[in-house]
Amino acid sequence: MKEILTRLFNHEVLTEEEACRLMQHITAGQYNDAQIASLLTVYQMRSVSVDELLGFRTALLSTRVPVDLDDYRPIDIVGTGGDNKNTFNISTCACFVVAGAGYPVAKHGNYGATSISGASNVIEQHGVRFTNDQERLKRSMDACNMVYMHAPLFNPAMKTVGPTRKALQVRTLFNLLGPLVNPCHPAYQLLGVANLAQMRLYANTLKRLGIGFAVVNNLDGYDEISLTDDFKITTHLYESIYTPGDMGFARVRQEELRGGDSPQAAAQIFDNVLQNRGTQAQTDCVLINAAFAIQAIESGKSIRACIDIARTSLESGKAWQTLQKFVDINQ
Repeated sequence: MKEILTRLFNHEVLTEEEACRLMQHITAGQYNDAQIASLLTVYQMRSVSVDELLGFRTALLSTRVPVDLDDYRPIDIVGTGGDNKNTFNISTCACFVVAGAGYPVAKHGNYGATSISGASNVIEQHGVRFTNDQERLKRSMDACNMVYMHAPLFNPAMKTVGPTRKALQVRTLFNLLGPLVNPCHPAYQLLGVANLAQMRLYANTLKRLGIGFAVVNNLDGYDEISLTDDFKITTHLYESIYTPGDMGFARVRQEELRGGDSPQAAAQIFDNVLQNRGTQAQTDCVLINAAFAIQAIESGKSIRACIDIARTSLESGKAWQTLQKFVDINQ
């Protein structure tokens, strides 16, 4: 570690193989907290490279609890978090809209760190029991096109760095890795980022991984399409900036997207939206995120066609039925 830190302090960049070995040693407990904290500080001071990110990812996935969902070719819809906007669970709502439209979804998530209710919070509020049992996950996918993977059950290596991350009390390299370590290796991904630097990093990383993707950022700092301002989309096929009006939606006020002051309040908003009883602002934000997820899968479809597919899933009741089936089979 002394040699690695010296190189990093001299502004050197690790190769993919070096980064992989380094992360393997970290998760095996071979370094002390001070050394790990120093390493994480380096990556707070400068951006991680694509090669480094891929190497770290490979190491973490090598110790995961494996899940084989390849036959389903699912999509994951996830945000990096850390935008400090405390929105309701837009990405998780979008998952059920997409699943209700007939597309397999494999959502990987955790409890909220910078918001009242993360994906695991809102799922748990419905009485769902988290599992890493592959047969149960496949039954859920077969029943409703939806599985949820609570990250701590699948990534045991992350426990090694837990105390250091908690002590630092700031977002670190491991927050960047979270969206990339879905244990089932999804075929597609809609990934929301909080700034344009992250957008470029993730787009280049996902291209290297060879999956269909859309990376989204609202230009006022949301790690999802919030419709509060213009937003940018980068996919494996194109890159563009849109206004809400370009998509046929009205601009939204930030306060209209708040997730409430408790997990219970967030779960009620979540249910209202999926029952098509949400506010216009809440509904529109879920629809536009679901639509770009669908387009990541159906790259030949226009975004307007994908919005129509998402709207049909929500207004027909299929999105709500998908949640009900999901809860029934996962209790």
